[in-house]
Amino acid sequence: MRTYKLNIVYDGSRYQGWQRQSTTQHTVQGILEKTISEVTGRSTQIDGSGRTDSGVHAKGQTASVVLPGKVTEIDFCARLNERLPEDIRVRDMSLVRNGFHARLNAKGKKYEYFVDTREKPDVFTRKYCCHFPYKLDVEAMEKAAGYLVGTYDFAGFTDKKEEKSTTRTIYDIIIERQAEKIRIEYYGTGFLYHMVRILTGTLLEVGTGRRSPEDMLKILDRGKREDAGFLAPAHGLFLKEVCY
Repeated sequence: MRTYKLNIVYDGSRYQGWQRQSTTQHTVQGILEKTISEVTGRSTQIDGSGRTDSGVHAKGQTASVVLPGKVTEIDFCARLNERLPEDIRVRDMSLVRNGFHARLNAKGKKYEYFVDTREKPDVFTRKYCCHFPYKLDVEAMEKAAGYLVGTYDFAGFTDKKEEKSTTRTIYDIIIERQAEKIRIEYYGTGFLYHMVRILTGTLLEVGTGRRSPEDMLKILDRGKREDAGFLAPAHGLFLKEVCY
């Protein structure tokens, strides 16, 4: 038996997220498992680095898979991509040590969120940016982001309360203006359910002056979801990279 790491890209627009579900065939993991099973001739499951929500995209999702023997990576990827829908691609794969697990061995993740601030959304990127037609104070947003960097209990920034632990570490948040668009990059050990999208909505509210940068401290301290900002739409979010 050999273990392989897959690097995967996908447009999540028409999928019900990454994780396989018994109620739908429209998940990225489910489609990949079906395709790999067709190529190998045996039922095969994969382990992803983590979930992405319905409508969220990935430039750098990873998964691990155990195959019965050694394969030629380039040929195997080509056979998968011939069968996969056009909005899912296995970019490459590599042989790794047995026991490697895409989620358990991950050291960190990077997400990107894109915001279009023009009056009317860009025709060509409207499906991959949150349209937010307001003037944003990027300096205030950067100040607010600074309060979020570190190890904290992020209970106020998740919609799921059943987590065993809501403590996470954010290493960095980069906010940059790209003409009339804003790109926000998050780098941390891992992120809670809806956490990146809630962080983004809260930072955007800081950018419009609706709340102050110091509100971040109150949200972290109280741990109440109602204190944080709105849930930014899924289509502006990309899983950029999983770090090992």
